[in-house]
Amino acid sequence: MILPQSFYTRTDVVKIAKELLGKVLVTEIDGVYTSGMIVETEAYAGVADKASHAFGGRRTNRTEVMYSQGGVAYVYLCYGIHHLFNVVTHAADTPHAILIRALEPIDGVEAMMHRRGKEGLQPSLTAGPGALSMAMGINTTHTGISLQGPCIYVEDRGIKISKKDIVPATRIGVAYAMDDALRPYRFYIKGNKWVSK
Repeated sequence: MILPQSFYTRTDVVKIAKELLGKVLVTEIDGVYTSGMIVETEAYAGVADKASHAFGGRRTNRTEVMYSQGGVAYVYLCYGIHHLFNVVTHAADTPHAILIRALEPIDGVEAMMHRRGKEGLQPSLTAGPGALSMAMGINTTHTGISLQGPCIYVEDRGIKISKKDIVPATRIGVAYAMDDALRPYRFYIKGNKWVSK
């Protein structure tokens, strides 16, 4: 079942980030079907969060999509090379978003390996936000599109992750956010080998 828009329009970005663990990200891009179970996420709490692109109400051509009603993709370029895929949450004009950091591949593994230039199946295929976007065929042209499909969507396939297996941690690469860098807003599935290192 594709997650309905109401899943994304809720107000608690941290709760949604936890609930995305075990859900399945699906892409159907250029006729290629790929999917992977989400094993690591990172929440960003909008204007009050120094680590967020929308901190202080910042609105630019890049961040404007974050102010959309929840349920669309926010894809941005990091260091000019990595396309990072986020899901926008909350109501319109509240710029919350969740970075998808790692996936456990399920469908279309050969296509993923081809896109990543990999010979064998190894965690580096989709462990890390830039890696998973490349493997899934996601890039900045997809920013702003609906997560109701047909191109990119998230499914509930009935995979249950126990609360005791959800590990909270600090976010990665946001040292500039000072005290906000220490918020335990990253979540991953305990013991999963596909979690980013």
